[in-house]
Amino acid sequence: MAVPMDLSVMIGDVVRTRKPHPCGGDEWTVLRTGADIRIRCNTCGRLVLLDRESFLKRRKALVSRPDAPQGGRAP
Repeated sequence: MAVPMDLSVMIGDVVRTRKPHPCGGDEWTVLRTGADIRIRCNTCGRLVLLDRESFLKRRKALVSRPDAPQGGRAP
């Protein structure tokens, strides 16, 4: 049985996690999506690579989402 993927994660999203990072920050920016999600701590800059399932369990809320799509050309 196939598990449906949560496609609500986009590059550039800023998310809040359930537990704070050891530096004290709890907001992260999504840098890469796919089977694995790469996120960067907005406080100290640490990069973390999580599998999608772990990321979805650890996120608490979407803080902000960029308006323009990533990777597109400006008109």
